[in-house]
Amino acid sequence: MPPRTATRGTKNIASQPDLRELTTKASAIAGKHFVLATDLDGTFLGGSIQDRRALYDWIEDNRASVGLIFVTGRDPEFIVELTSRQGVPRPEYVVGDVGTTIAVVTPDGDVEPIGELEADIAAAWNDDGKRVRRAMTGISGLTVQPTGFRHRVSYDIDYDNFDKATACAIVEDLGHEWLISANRFFDVLPRGFSKGPSLLKLIGRLGIDPARCLAAGDTLNDLSMLECGLPAVAVGGAEPPLLEKIRCLDHVHEAEAIGAAGIVEAIRKFGLHPDI
Repeated sequence: MPPRTATRGTKNIASQPDLRELTTKASAIAGKHFVLATDLDGTFLGGSIQDRRALYDWIEDNRASVGLIFVTGRDPEFIVELTSRQGVPRPEYVVGDVGTTIAVVTPDGDVEPIGELEADIAAAWNDDGKRVRRAMTGISGLTVQPTGFRHRVSYDIDYDNFDKATACAIVEDLGHEWLISANRFFDVLPRGFSKGPSLLKLIGRLGIDPARCLAAGDTLNDLSMLECGLPAVAVGGAEPPLLEKIRCLDHVHEAEAIGAAGIVEAIRKFGLHPDI
């Protein structure tokens, strides 16, 4: 898994989509036979080059019936840069920043946060980034990630030197939530918000049938979307603590295949698309 740092693209990150355009796009994705809501690192971007190419080509060949939502810890700038690369399918929507950004992707590839869906997230965060960073200064084993945070603050972990008890207590005292994934990332999030709740909010707003939407992930920051009731898959190579938590959930498939191939395995397992 590559470092979760920002890569600045050349396209604009706009602040608010045109609501008429949003309504039109919502109708389009809601009418598709199947929607993939997928984590990126280790999941959609995981596995062999051949397996990724097979999944990406299949999505592009079936755009009329397949919708795509990225659900990721990455920020909007990374999404813009990633989807400008040849061969990486562009999603219609993004749940980014570990669930604290909910955005539409324009035909030009810009990522535009949807204000009406982010209002409660922004209110819960209350522009608290500076206060969080001040309070966490000096905690051993944490390095703040070099990205432009919106409604969260995230750190890289040196786990052998990480003062977990102190870090978690500070976050809780501030009224926020902490999340550790892959023993590499420490996310500070507004209380009650993460990938799962934000994904459910988005698909509800878009009118997507939950039974036709597959959630895919591989680390603990994906747990909330895997357990939120959608058909779901923990792809091969997933973080063991995640697997421990999802094994009692009948709607979650534990794939054998790694990354992108695990997504394909789950689509077939659940019978979510006839042409795969």
